[in-house]
Amino acid sequence: MEQNPETHRTPSGGRIPAGRDPGPRKPGTEDSGTRGSGALSPAETPKLPARETWRALYRHFRPHRWTVAFGGLLALIGAATGIAQPLAAKALVERLGQEEPITAVLLALTALVVLGTAIEAVGAYVLERTAESVVLAARRTLIGRLLRLRLPEVERTQPGDLMSRITSDTTLLRAVTTDSIVSAAVGGLGFLATIVMMAVMDLVLLGVTLAVIVVIGSSFALVMPKISQATKRSQEAVGEISTRLERAFGAFRTVKASGAEEREAAVVDEAATDAWRHGLTSAKWQSVAWSSVGLAVQVSFLAVLGVGGARVASGAISVATLVAFLLYLFYLIDPVTKLVEAATQYQVGAAAIARIEEAERLETEPVSPAPAPAAAGPATVVFEDVSFRYRDGLPYVHHGVSFEVPGAGMTAFVGPSGAGKTTVFGLIERFYEATGGRILVDGRDVRDWPLAELRAAIGYVEQDAPVLAGTLRENLAFAAPDATEERIREVLVRAKLDALVERLPDGLDTVVGHRGSKLSGGERQRVAIARALLRRPRLLLLDEATSQLDAVNELALRDVVAEAAREVTVLVVAHRLSTVTLADRIVVMEAGRVRAVGTHAELVAGDPLYGELAATQFLASAP
Repeated sequence: MEQNPETHRTPSGGRIPAGRDPGPRKPGTEDSGTRGSGALSPAETPKLPARETWRALYRHFRPHRWTVAFGGLLALIGAATGIAQPLAAKALVERLGQEEPITAVLLALTALVVLGTAIEAVGAYVLERTAESVVLAARRTLIGRLLRLRLPEVERTQPGDLMSRITSDTTLLRAVTTDSIVSAAVGGLGFLATIVMMAVMDLVLLGVTLAVIVVIGSSFALVMPKISQATKRSQEAVGEISTRLERAFGAFRTVKASGAEEREAAVVDEAATDAWRHGLTSAKWQSVAWSSVGLAVQVSFLAVLGVGGARVASGAISVATLVAFLLYLFYLIDPVTKLVEAATQYQVGAAAIARIEEAERLETEPVSPAPAPAAAGPATVVFEDVSFRYRDGLPYVHHGVSFEVPGAGMTAFVGPSGAGKTTVFGLIERFYEATGGRILVDGRDVRDWPLAELRAAIGYVEQDAPVLAGTLRENLAFAAPDATEERIREVLVRAKLDALVERLPDGLDTVVGHRGSKLSGGERQRVAIARALLRRPRLLLLDEATSQLDAVNELALRDVVAEAAREVTVLVVAHRLSTVTLADRIVVMEAGRVRAVGTHAELVAGDPLYGELAATQFLASAP
């Protein structure tokens, strides 16, 4: 049976990825089949090994490494001024004890505080600016890649989840590419410098401090994987929210007409609740991590205060040394906090990187150079024993399909639903690659054509005749952005859209709404046809292009197609045979094979299947 390249639609109008059971269909609807394996579920999403995570992280970080290094240097200078502050405080205490002037020391201490704060502020701005640049670069790369995905990859993936990776996941990327790296570097160096200064002050007190930090800090290491796991699941849940909202808004009228608002809201609420639950889990473990840091510092302070007081009493150290040591202990909070922040941000960012990497590994179409100037004249199309299936393990859609279409004229493809008609167009456009046989355009295998050049020669009108959000002019010129005003007006007349434009309040600059919601189904089809004609194609593919037109407009548009067929090669898929009775040739397909080729009169007389189709539409004796 034909496997239409559309995803399944749910009764409420949403889309179910290929490969999942869409539930019962209305009688007579096209059977889309099950082509894809579906997007990876949260449980199946792979976790990147640490080495690959760092490699991916460095790829995002590398273009900005010198800017990050400069921001990190400023942060280190700010940290160095902080390390010097306890020494100034020690000198201040000693001078107070000896009743010496303290003005110079106070000025030096004040200068250290002000200078350190100013330098850290500049460094923070540099890093934040760089972080935004990292996010922008990642989004540009991901957007460019996802828009070049092969069609089967898009059909296997939830669009809402892809959008979430561009928006939400790249936002998390900023934390790990700048905050985490710089925090780890500054925090690590600050920690080591502080430990060295504490060792200079008193090794015994240093030993007490480190013992407490190691004992309590071990709990911190245990919660890091839990933070990563919870964050990753939260991000997947956010992607599911986008997916379910896209499903509802993509069929908004159907949702309302079905009285399904509450049911759809419940579906989205379920995903939102999952995101909330996983977010709470992440927050819980992050709270444990931060609490362990605070507890370590407080217990260390009490232990140092007790042991240090005893050493002061014994004369082993001075009061000034104990004060300086306690200040260093409090100063230790900042580098330890930076290290904790770096670790938590890495866990959060690693989850985002895994999802971004998964999206970047989806198969894309090759990048083609700008198309060469189009050749003149209509194109020829030849199928030579073409077989095709959407993926391994699924039945074949085409079984040795062969036919020839000479230049110019109209060739129609008819047959029962599921015969493989729409798939012919998908193979010509190279949305899919033939499993066997050859497809020739102008005597040249389509696989040898640069994609941009091949598609520049083709005008394609899909079954759904999609209209994009924006103005009518933008939709018409979508495939031909350089079209002149005169050419647009000419095509409007040919597609019978000139009267519509005159009625619209802003003419061609009227906004047509989301997916052309302000236009009727027939108007959307005429817009799609006009868009294809405006491109001046050499090969025009019309897939059920008149299915939503009334009899008068269908007859008028049939004349437009007939006129176009004198200049270009026109291929038409139609269930309503009234559209194609005047075709130069009609290809009758059944179960993925070509069973007959001829004119309407020849097929009515010579092919039982076509004769039956014509009889059911009262066309058995049509001219």
